[in-house]
Amino acid sequence: MAQIGYSRVSTRDQHPEAQTDALATAGCGRTFTDKASGKLARRPQLDAALAYLRPGDILVITKLDRLGRSVRNLIDLVETLREREVGLRVLDQGIDTTTPAGRMFFHVLAALAEFEASLISERTHDGLEAARARGRKGGRRPKLSDRQVAMVRQMHASGEHTVSAIAETFGVTRPTIYRVLESAEASA
Repeated sequence: MAQIGYSRVSTRDQHPEAQTDALATAGCGRTFTDKASGKLARRPQLDAALAYLRPGDILVITKLDRLGRSVRNLIDLVETLREREVGLRVLDQGIDTTTPAGRMFFHVLAALAEFEASLISERTHDGLEAARARGRKGGRRPKLSDRQVAMVRQMHASGEHTVSAIAETFGVTRPTIYRVLESAEASA
Protein backbone atom coordinates (compact mmCIF):
# COMPACT_ATOMS: atom_id res chain seq x y z
CA MET A 1 0.00 0.00 0.00
CA ALA A 2 1.53 3.28 -1.16
CA GLN A 3 0.42 6.80 -0.42
CA ILE A 4 0.58 8.93 -3.53
CA GLY A 5 0.26 12.69 -3.21
CA TYR A 6 -1.42 15.14 -5.56
CA SER A 7 -1.12 18.90 -5.30
CA ARG A 8 -2.45 21.68 -7.48
CA VAL A 9 -2.01 25.41 -7.66
CA SER A 10 -4.30 27.53 -9.80
CA THR A 11 -1.77 29.79 -11.48
CA ARG A 12 1.82 29.58 -12.58
CA ASP A 13 2.65 32.33 -10.05
CA GLN A 14 1.53 30.25 -7.07
CA HIS A 15 3.90 27.83 -5.36
CA PRO A 16 2.90 24.28 -4.37
CA GLU A 17 5.60 23.87 -1.69
CA ALA A 18 3.18 24.11 1.27
CA GLN A 19 1.10 21.31 -0.21
CA THR A 20 4.05 19.12 -1.23
CA ASP A 21 5.64 19.54 2.22
CA ALA A 22 2.38 18.49 3.93
CA LEU A 23 2.07 15.50 1.60
CA ALA A 24 5.65 14.43 2.30
CA THR A 25 5.03 14.75 6.06
CA ALA A 26 1.92 12.57 5.63
CA GLY A 27 4.12 9.83 4.17
CA CYS A 28 3.62 10.21 0.44
CA GLY A 29 6.42 8.50 -1.42
CA ARG A 30 5.61 10.25 -4.67
CA THR A 31 3.73 13.47 -5.40
CA PHE A 32 2.25 14.73 -8.68
CA THR A 33 1.75 18.50 -9.07
CA ASP A 34 -0.38 20.45 -11.55
CA LYS A 35 -0.30 24.17 -12.18
CA ALA A 36 -3.79 24.51 -13.65
CA SER A 37 -7.26 25.72 -12.79
CA GLY A 38 -9.38 23.23 -10.88
CA LYS A 39 -12.19 23.89 -13.37
CA LEU A 40 -10.23 22.18 -16.15
CA ALA A 41 -11.49 18.67 -16.77
CA ARG A 42 -8.04 17.40 -17.75
CA ARG A 43 -5.02 18.00 -15.66
CA PRO A 44 -1.94 16.10 -16.88
CA GLN A 45 -0.40 15.39 -13.48
CA LEU A 46 -3.71 14.26 -11.98
CA ASP A 47 -4.10 11.91 -14.94
CA ALA A 48 -0.55 10.66 -14.34
CA ALA A 49 -1.25 10.16 -10.61
CA LEU A 50 -4.44 8.24 -11.38
CA ALA A 51 -2.57 6.04 -13.87
CA TYR A 52 0.18 5.43 -11.29
CA LEU A 53 -2.20 4.29 -8.52
CA ARG A 54 -2.64 0.56 -7.91
CA PRO A 55 -5.28 -1.33 -5.89
CA GLY A 56 -4.68 -0.76 -2.17
CA ASP A 57 -2.95 2.62 -2.73
CA ILE A 58 -4.24 5.86 -1.23
CA LEU A 59 -4.39 9.17 -3.09
CA VAL A 60 -3.56 11.92 -0.61
CA ILE A 61 -4.45 15.60 -1.07
CA THR A 62 -4.32 18.55 1.30
CA LYS A 63 -7.81 19.95 0.60
CA LEU A 64 -10.81 18.79 -1.42
CA ASP A 65 -10.71 21.88 -3.64
CA ARG A 66 -7.25 20.84 -4.86
CA LEU A 67 -8.81 17.78 -6.50
CA GLY A 68 -11.79 19.44 -8.16
CA ARG A 69 -14.11 22.42 -7.94
CA SER A 70 -17.49 20.71 -8.33
CA VAL A 71 -19.05 18.22 -5.97
CA ARG A 72 -20.17 16.11 -8.94
CA ASN A 73 -16.58 15.93 -10.23
CA LEU A 74 -15.28 14.92 -6.79
CA ILE A 75 -17.92 12.24 -6.37
CA ASP A 76 -17.23 10.81 -9.81
CA LEU A 77 -13.51 10.73 -9.06
CA VAL A 78 -14.00 9.08 -5.66
CA GLU A 79 -16.31 6.50 -7.26
CA THR A 80 -13.64 5.76 -9.88
CA LEU A 81 -11.04 5.38 -7.11
CA ARG A 82 -13.37 3.07 -5.15
CA GLU A 83 -13.93 0.88 -8.21
CA ARG A 84 -10.16 0.63 -8.60
CA GLU A 85 -9.82 -0.18 -4.87
CA VAL A 86 -7.90 3.04 -4.24
CA GLY A 87 -8.61 5.18 -1.17
CA LEU A 88 -8.68 8.96 -0.84
CA ARG A 89 -7.31 10.86 2.12
CA VAL A 90 -7.83 14.61 2.58
CA LEU A 91 -5.44 15.98 5.18
CA ASP A 92 -7.02 19.33 6.15
CA GLN A 93 -10.59 18.00 6.32
CA GLY A 94 -9.70 14.69 7.99
CA ILE A 95 -11.46 12.62 5.34
CA ASP A 96 -10.33 9.09 4.64
CA THR A 97 -12.45 6.92 2.34
CA THR A 98 -10.70 3.82 3.58
CA THR A 99 -12.77 4.20 6.77
CA PRO A 100 -16.53 3.75 7.16
CA ALA A 101 -16.95 7.40 8.28
CA GLY A 102 -15.06 8.64 5.23
CA ARG A 103 -17.19 6.59 2.87
CA MET A 104 -20.34 7.85 4.59
CA PHE A 105 -19.19 11.44 4.08
CA PHE A 106 -18.96 10.89 0.33
CA HIS A 107 -22.35 9.17 0.22
CA VAL A 108 -23.81 12.27 1.89
CA LEU A 109 -22.06 14.46 -0.70
CA ALA A 110 -23.42 12.29 -3.51
CA ALA A 111 -26.96 12.61 -2.15
CA LEU A 112 -26.59 16.39 -1.88
CA ALA A 113 -25.24 16.65 -5.43
CA GLU A 114 -28.13 14.55 -6.76
CA PHE A 115 -30.62 16.71 -4.82
CA GLU A 116 -29.03 19.89 -6.20
CA ALA A 117 -29.21 18.55 -9.77
CA SER A 118 -32.90 17.65 -9.40
CA LEU A 119 -33.68 21.12 -7.97
CA ILE A 120 -31.95 22.78 -10.92
CA SER A 121 -33.84 20.57 -13.34
CA GLU A 122 -37.15 21.35 -11.63
CA ARG A 123 -36.48 25.11 -11.65
CA THR A 124 -35.54 24.99 -15.33
CA HIS A 125 -38.72 23.09 -16.17
CA ASP A 126 -40.85 25.56 -14.17
CA GLY A 127 -39.16 28.54 -15.84
CA LEU A 128 -39.77 27.12 -19.32
CA GLU A 129 -43.44 26.48 -18.51
CA ALA A 130 -43.85 30.03 -17.21
CA ALA A 131 -42.20 31.43 -20.36
CA ARG A 132 -44.49 29.35 -22.60
CA ALA A 133 -47.51 30.58 -20.65
CA ARG A 134 -46.42 34.14 -21.49
CA GLY A 135 -46.16 33.18 -25.18
CA ARG A 136 -42.40 32.86 -25.38
CA LYS A 137 -40.82 30.05 -27.32
CA GLY A 138 -37.65 28.31 -26.22
CA GLY A 139 -34.50 27.88 -28.25
CA ARG A 140 -32.33 30.21 -30.21
CA ARG A 141 -33.62 33.24 -32.01
CA PRO A 142 -33.86 32.64 -35.75
CA LYS A 143 -30.87 33.91 -37.71
CA LEU A 144 -33.18 35.24 -40.41
CA SER A 145 -36.41 37.22 -40.07
CA ASP A 146 -39.58 36.10 -41.85
CA ARG A 147 -38.94 38.77 -44.49
CA GLN A 148 -35.38 37.53 -45.03
CA VAL A 149 -36.58 33.92 -45.27
CA ALA A 150 -39.00 34.97 -48.04
CA MET A 151 -36.15 36.76 -49.84
CA VAL A 152 -33.89 33.69 -49.56
CA ARG A 153 -36.59 31.52 -51.08
CA GLN A 154 -37.17 34.02 -53.91
CA MET A 155 -33.45 34.30 -54.66
CA HIS A 156 -33.04 30.53 -54.75
CA ALA A 157 -36.19 29.99 -56.83
CA SER A 158 -34.98 32.49 -59.43
CA GLY A 159 -31.97 30.26 -60.13
CA GLU A 160 -29.76 33.34 -60.43
CA HIS A 161 -27.99 32.87 -57.10
CA THR A 162 -26.00 30.00 -55.62
CA VAL A 163 -26.58 28.91 -52.03
CA SER A 164 -23.11 30.27 -51.18
CA ALA A 165 -23.96 33.67 -52.66
CA ILE A 166 -27.27 33.79 -50.80
CA ALA A 167 -25.54 32.86 -47.53
CA GLU A 168 -22.93 35.57 -48.07
CA THR A 169 -25.64 38.14 -48.83
CA PHE A 170 -27.38 37.49 -45.50
CA GLY A 171 -24.23 36.87 -43.46
CA VAL A 172 -25.13 33.31 -42.52
CA THR A 173 -23.71 29.89 -43.26
CA ARG A 174 -24.74 27.63 -46.14
CA PRO A 175 -26.35 25.09 -43.75
CA THR A 176 -28.64 27.89 -42.51
CA ILE A 177 -29.78 28.55 -46.08
CA TYR A 178 -30.28 24.82 -46.70
CA ARG A 179 -32.45 24.59 -43.55
CA VAL A 180 -34.58 27.53 -44.77
CA LEU A 181 -34.99 25.86 -48.16
CA GLU A 182 -35.77 22.45 -46.62
CA SER A 183 -38.44 23.98 -44.38
CA ALA A 184 -40.01 25.57 -47.47
CA GLU A 185 -40.11 22.17 -49.18
CA ALA A 186 -41.54 20.50 -46.10
CA SER A 187 -44.35 23.06 -45.76
CA ALA A 188 -45.17 22.95 -49.52
